[in-house]
Amino acid sequence: MSKKNHLSGLLTLIAIISLATSPASYAADVAWPKEINLGYQKYGPLIVLKSTGELEKRLNEHGVAVKWSEFPAGLPMLEALNAGGLDFAVTGETPPVFAQASKGSPIVYVANEPASPQAEGIIVKADSELKDIAGLKGKKVTVPKGSNAQFFLIQALAKAGLTWDDIEPAYLAPADARAALERGDVAAWSIWDYYYAAAEIELGTRTLTNGEGLVQNYAFYTSRRDFADKYPELIKEVLDEIRKTDEWIKSKPVEAAEKLAIDIGVDAKILEKALRRSNFGPEYIKPEVIAAQQKIADTLFAIKLLPKQIKVEDAVWQPKK
Repeated sequence: MSKKNHLSGLLTLIAIISLATSPASYAADVAWPKEINLGYQKYGPLIVLKSTGELEKRLNEHGVAVKWSEFPAGLPMLEALNAGGLDFAVTGETPPVFAQASKGSPIVYVANEPASPQAEGIIVKADSELKDIAGLKGKKVTVPKGSNAQFFLIQALAKAGLTWDDIEPAYLAPADARAALERGDVAAWSIWDYYYAAAEIELGTRTLTNGEGLVQNYAFYTSRRDFADKYPELIKEVLDEIRKTDEWIKSKPVEAAEKLAIDIGVDAKILEKALRRSNFGPEYIKPEVIAAQQKIADTLFAIKLLPKQIKVEDAVWQPKK
């Protein structure tokens, strides 16, 4: 082969390699699903993101349709995630622990919002004779089963020298729990925001304790391992849009509350109070967060509320660098 032809062939090869590794070629090789189904509750960054339509705009560029599914609490949402009915979900800190304990669970933690211990409380009616958590001994206390508020209640009881067996738990969804408290059917209610703020403002409830010094109260973004591993760029783009929404909520809580009020039909003053005692800004899972989740898992197993021991670290997903 002549030097001229050899040089020509070499240049052609370099051009092919360059084209194959160019950003445009990389983008074409990235896998994108036809649809992503996100689970959310009637409060928080995801419902704000849903109302803006920004995620739809962003993912439409990749041919990905966005579907939203609302749930009343975290545990049924993660049951749907485990079963493949959802691809991405947000819950409090305890539901992922119960979900991971399910046989063959594919659930993974992909990110968390910062700790917000003030955003949940154990409340009683204004005229209740109860003055502290110790007074709950022998009383009926309502809490959503498998929720972050359940672990919070367990921790509050322990600090007061009580155990789970010292109370009569009444497992009710938030709307039913509020009605039960109003009627006097239960002595107290362990609950998160915005329901917590709504009870304070509309019912004039008293707080026996909030989560400070007892729980972290992280919010977790979760997915299935097969989905996150197959579509890591999609997970990154969803989290990026959540970060943008979080920044807007942090910088303009009044406007965020007013927008939420329109979207979910709750008074803006309630939502503003809830937003101001929550922290925002999703991050990938760090060791201290894993340790906090492991404490929840170990505690629930020790009192026989969790069917088996789990290792939280096994369910943590991290993006490849």
